[in-house]
Amino acid sequence: KDRLNGGILYKHLRHGKKKRKRYGSKETRGQIKNRVSIDERPDIVDRKERIGDWEIDTVIGKNHQGVLVTMVERKTKFVVIGNAGRKKADTVKDVTVDIMLPYKKRVHSITGDNGKEFAGHEKISAELDCQFFFAHPYSSWERGLNENTNGLIRQYFPKGTDLRFVTKDDVCVVADKLNSRPRKTLGYKTPREAFMEILIRSD
Repeated sequence: KDRLNGGILYKHLRHGKKKRKRYGSKETRGQIKNRVSIDERPDIVDRKERIGDWEIDTVIGKNHQGVLVTMVERKTKFVVIGNAGRKKADTVKDVTVDIMLPYKKRVHSITGDNGKEFAGHEKISAELDCQFFFAHPYSSWERGLNENTNGLIRQYFPKGTDLRFVTKDDVCVVADKLNSRPRKTLGYKTPREAFMEILIRSD
């Protein structure tokens, strides 16, 4: 009110003239084109009755140098990791397709956040023949498994790590360790055992 009435008190506020982002409000600037909301995701994904429904995210390196693409399968917690090098939509798309091609027949859906690095979601869907859904903004719990998995990956690549120097072999070793770790929620099977068991049974 003081500002609207010609006052100068607002200049002494801690945030000065900066407009703070209103979390929870609709963000209209730079939205991803043709994004499909998680609200339209089939119920079978929530029920975890099949393998092939994945969550995707990125892990960012020191000073935003280097980017890992992380994929985790919802039912079995099976993890796949790729090094994108940089947080560009085309690069992230290429790496995502590359690391998931061996599992293409087991990719029914992918759920990601609203990061601009996933602007190539339509190309990912086309090349992997799957559906791509976006969680609601500021709703990380809708991809809780991926968030938790990234926390485990951070045990090997702590914050402050320059991911530009992380090799393909490095990320494969980490994925192998995570996929070889018994999980209580899987009846103490490893993610690899759970994934392969269903894979063989369904084939």
